[in-house]
Amino acid sequence: MFKNGSTVSTVSVLNAFKKGWGMDRTVIAYVIYLVVSIGLTVWVARTLSRNGRIFLSDVLHGNEKLADAVNHLLVVGFYLVNLGFVALYLSGDDTIEDTRGIFEALSTKLGVVLLVLGVMHLGNVYVLNRIRRRGIMEREQQPPVAPQGWVPPTVGA
Repeated sequence: MFKNGSTVSTVSVLNAFKKGWGMDRTVIAYVIYLVVSIGLTVWVARTLSRNGRIFLSDVLHGNEKLADAVNHLLVVGFYLVNLGFVALYLSGDDTIEDTRGIFEALSTKLGVVLLVLGVMHLGNVYVLNRIRRRGIMEREQQPPVAPQGWVPPTVGA
């Protein structure tokens, strides 16, 4: 009940939506896009963090503290890039007129977000694999067996 004694009924709410006073379909599409995009970003970041920690530990020669720190920094960077992209890609030029338009707009926007998440994931794996290969090559440059002795050079032989 309002100060002037009037009340809100379901009929008045429905009439308000018919007159365009409620959320339009574009706003509904934005809300769905944000919820799904943020949910996907969080899920991918947690998956990468959980499974990437083991990989980082191997890359960093078992240094667990450094692996945890690098893992956390990678996750923060992943969140910043992807959530920034989701926010920038939110706005659209077209207004959505019907329910079909909601699905078309969402499929386009979410498809692009999924592609960006995939590219970011592959980029992280590529960089970490390069670091891992460099570490393996450095370990292989060490002689497997210590030298047994020293032989003086021969002069004029």
